[in-house]
Amino acid sequence: MKTLQTTFFLFVFVPLVNSAPPIQQESLQFYEYDTDVTMGSLIQQDYEMQSKDLRKDGTNVSLDTSLRLQGDDSERNVPPTKDTNLPTCLLCVCLSGSVYCEEIDIEAVPPLPKETAYLYARFNKIKRIAVSDFADITTLRRIDFSGNRIEEIEDGAFSKLLLLEELSLAENRLIKLPVLPPKLTTFNANQNRIKSRGIKANAFKKLTNLAYLYLGHNALESVPLNLPESLRILHLQYNNITTITDDTFCKSNNTRYIRTRMDEIRMEGNPILLAKHVNAFSCLRTLPVGTYY
Repeated sequence: MKTLQTTFFLFVFVPLVNSAPPIQQESLQFYEYDTDVTMGSLIQQDYEMQSKDLRKDGTNVSLDTSLRLQGDDSERNVPPTKDTNLPTCLLCVCLSGSVYCEEIDIEAVPPLPKETAYLYARFNKIKRIAVSDFADITTLRRIDFSGNRIEEIEDGAFSKLLLLEELSLAENRLIKLPVLPPKLTTFNANQNRIKSRGIKANAFKKLTNLAYLYLGHNALESVPLNLPESLRILHLQYNNITTITDDTFCKSNNTRYIRTRMDEIRMEGNPILLAKHVNAFSCLRTLPVGTYY
């Protein structure tokens, strides 16, 4: 008797699934530095939509939601800001080592994530910068505090920022300059209330990388002393400068000396006739911008 053998085939259908890419971040709109477009307001609106209080047994229970724009472990334990009680990276935008806290009306420097390299805190209500603000953040390379209300900067506030290259304190209420970190290439203190006595004699002497110095629209009575050889651009327009000497830019004891790197000096808007101080510019490749007659 022949045995009928039956072969059964089991077909297993496995759905094809494209391998998931790494965690994708939502696309963000970037903007160029020194433009008036800010992102702080967008983040605040997003927060308000997601942080409405839940009511439970008559008690407010806040949503434990974090609008994280970056999954950096260094940002997870950042304490709340001093004047809003919101985490810094919820109030501001934290992205790839940069922190954007612009036009959000903060009154103090917010606690920063570790390894922050760029801080943009323009157009707020910050009045004071303390030593503790940057005591643990030594990785900063650029800080922009333009358009605040800063009147006081504690001695040593920037002393630990050995990597800092660009610092803007423009459009504030300063009457004197702080001690500046040694590797600065750009320093902007335009539109403050700084007088000559508010700048120490050797304030810029050791800044051997300083190339751009902006001190326009202040109350200076004289050109700062001991300007470094590295300077390329010097803005002193609209101050109260009444005199300069042969040693202000040049060296009176060395007639062959040439300040080769200096490309531009602006002195318009000062009560000084530059034509009376011809020898003061003998080492320069181009004459300063200003009033001569």
